[in-house]
Amino acid sequence: MDTIKLLERYAKGERDFSGVDLDQVNLANATLWRADFAGANLVKTNLERAILIRANLSQVDLRGAILAKADLRLAELSLADLRGADLSGTDLRYTNLQGADLSGAFLHRANLTGANLSDTNLTDAVLTEAILSQVKQY
Repeated sequence: MDTIKLLERYAKGERDFSGVDLDQVNLANATLWRADFAGANLVKTNLERAILIRANLSQVDLRGAILAKADLRLAELSLADLRGADLSGTDLRYTNLQGADLSGAFLHRANLTGANLSDTNLTDAVLTEAILSQVKQY
C-alpha cells in the first residue's frame, strides 16, 4: 500500500490497517489517531512528526523507522520491533512498550513518562536527555 491510498482510506474513516506492508513509505506529518497497524511491516518507514496518539502498533516491524518528534502518547507498542529506529524527541508518554525490542534505538530527548518498559530490550539504546519519570518496569 502506498502513502496516498492509506491516507485516503484513513480520511474515509477506515482505521484497521493491521498486517499491511508499508515498507519504506513516507508518512511524515501524517495524522493517524487510533489507527490499528497491529502486525504491520513498517520497516524504514518515515513517520517523522506523525500523530499516532492511541494507535495500535503491537507486533509491528519498525526496524530502522524514523519516528523523530512523532506523537505516540498512549500508543500500544507491545512486542514491536524498533531496533535501530530513530525516536529522538518522540512523545511516548504512557505508551505500552512491554516486550518491545528497542536495541540500538535512538531515544535522545524522548519523553517516556509513565511508559511501560517491562521486558523491553534497551541494549545499546541511546537515552541521552530522555525523560524517564514514572516509568513502569515490572
